Amino acid sequence: MVKSSAWFGPLSLLLLSVLAGCGKSSDRAAGATGKPGTVEIRFAHVHSPDVAGELHFTAVAFAEALAAQSDRLPVKIFAQGTLGNEREVYEGLQLGSGASITVSGTAILNNFDQRIGVVDLPYLFQDFDHVHRVLDGEVGRDLAAGLEKQGIVLLAWIDGWGFRNLITTSKAVKRPEDLKGLKIRTIPTPVYLAALRMMGANPTPMAYGEIYTGLQTGVIDGFEQAPAILIAERYYEVAKNLTTSRHLFPAMVVCYSKAHWDRLAPDDQAKIRSAAEAARDKGRALAPTREAEALKTLGDRGMTIHAIDTSSWAQAAVKLQDQLAAERGATDLLMKIRAAAKK
Repeated sequence: MVKSSAWFGPLSLLLLSVLAGCGKSSDRAAGATGKPGTVEIRFAHVHSPDVAGELHFTAVAFAEALAAQSDRLPVKIFAQGTLGNEREVYEGLQLGSGASITVSGTAILNNFDQRIGVVDLPYLFQDFDHVHRVLDGEVGRDLAAGLEKQGIVLLAWIDGWGFRNLITTSKAVKRPEDLKGLKIRTIPTPVYLAALRMMGANPTPMAYGEIYTGLQTGVIDGFEQAPAILIAERYYEVAKNLTTSRHLFPAMVVCYSKAHWDRLAPDDQAKIRSAAEAARDKGRALAPTREAEALKTLGDRGMTIHAIDTSSWAQAAVKLQDQLAAERGATDLLMKIRAAAKK
C-alpha cells in the first residue's frame, strides 16, 4: 500500500487501482483485463511508493494517462527497487528483460552515454524555465538520440521537485567553509563527485537504500537531495539541518526499453509517449510549488533551514563545467545551455 501523505493531495481516483501494482504486490495494476492483445507495462523505480515524491508521482500519473487511452496497456508499478537498483533496471531495459519503463535522475545514465552528464553540472541552470528551454529543445533531442543508440528510448524529460541541497546531521553548514571535510553521500558518478569536491566536501558514494542507516550510524555526515524526497523517504527523522545550496538541478527522465518499444504497434507507441508527456506536464506544473511547500513542511517537522551565500561555489563551478563537459565531448551542449540562460 502506498504511504499516504497529508502534504500531497490525492492525484485521482485511479491511484487506488494503481496501488495494487506497487512495491512487491503481484496483482495487476489499472486496466489489466487479461484479454487477448493485452501488453502489461512494468514500470520500475527505486523510491518509496509515495506520491509525495516525484518518481512515484510520475509512475502513477503515467498509469492514469495511459489507462484513459487504452485498456490493453495495463501498468504495473514496481517501486522501491523491487526490480533492482537503477543500473540493473537500465541494463534490463537494454536487454529487453525486467522492466519496460522507468523514471530516474539522469546521473545513472552517464554509465550509458557520458554526454548526458552535461545536464548534471553544478550551478548550471538558473531556474525551471531555463531547464525547460534546454531539455525541450536541441540539447534534449541530441541527448535522447544518444541514449536510443544504447537501447534506451527517452520518452520525456521531467522536473525534480526542487534543486538539490545539502542535508547534514549534527553540523550545520552556514558558510561554504563549514562543509570542508564532511562526508557527504552522493550519487557515484564523476560529475556529482567532482561537484561536491569542488564545494569542499568529502564525497562519499553510497547506495541509495543505505542513506537512512548511514545517517543514523554516522557513517556519513550528510547527503544532498531535493527537498520533496526528504519527506517521501522520511529523512528528516535522522538529519536535522538543510542548507539551501541549490548546487544541482535534478533533471529526470522517463525511459523505455527499445527492445520492448520496437515490438509495439505504432499506435501503442504514440499512446505511451503521450502518457509520458502528460505525466511530465503534471509534474512540471507542481514542481516550483512542491519545492516551496516541501521546505516549509521540513521546517514544521523539525529541520532547520539554513540560507547560504553560494557565490564562491558558483564562480568555481564555471571552470569545472568547462572541464567536465570537455571530458565528455559535450562542450557544444554546454555552450547551448549557457546561451539559453536569461541575460
